Amino acid sequence: MFALPFFRRDLPALKGEKVILRFPLANDYREWAALRGDSRAFLERWEPRWTPDELDRTAWRHRIGRYREDYAQGVAIALFIVEKTSGKLAGGVTLGNIRHGVCQSAHIGYWMGERYAGRGLMTDSVNVLVRFAFDTLKLHRVEAACIPDNARSIRVLEKAGFQREGLLRSYLRINGSWQDHYLYARIVDDLPGARTKD
Repeated sequence: MFALPFFRRDLPALKGEKVILRFPLANDYREWAALRGDSRAFLERWEPRWTPDELDRTAWRHRIGRYREDYAQGVAIALFIVEKTSGKLAGGVTLGNIRHGVCQSAHIGYWMGERYAGRGLMTDSVNVLVRFAFDTLKLHRVEAACIPDNARSIRVLEKAGFQREGLLRSYLRINGSWQDHYLYARIVDDLPGARTKD
């Protein structure tokens, strides 16, 4: 846990060329549930196994509570991806496992509704959140893990400047089975005009 001044106030919306990243709100439930439900077949193979109540309102309230608690503790920031042109919810992106001290790192994860895939929204989202991690949170490294046959996710990470560093064997339990993942990372020195020493 840490107490940067940033975490004592509300996070403003983060803006990219194509997206706005903002906190999920309680009244986002219907749009979120509809998007996730319509995209289930598209998402399931890349995510932890969905629970029977995955899209229920009660599960949503628990999810929002967890997002707020993680943010208050300074360990994660979960944001919704809103398409700028339409104002519609398109997906989500999370900066999690935020660590300071000698580590100064975090892990990025994301999902995109099927109808919004392939528009460059996720690459824009990842770039915006990584810049925030380095410039505002003063992190040094952002990591991402990706299943080797998830070509879309690999493309997003590589377009966003992440480099593949290795293979994590049997790393995460995805859709009911343990999956190998590629480890990708981007460090602050990779960014144009990056701060080099702190």
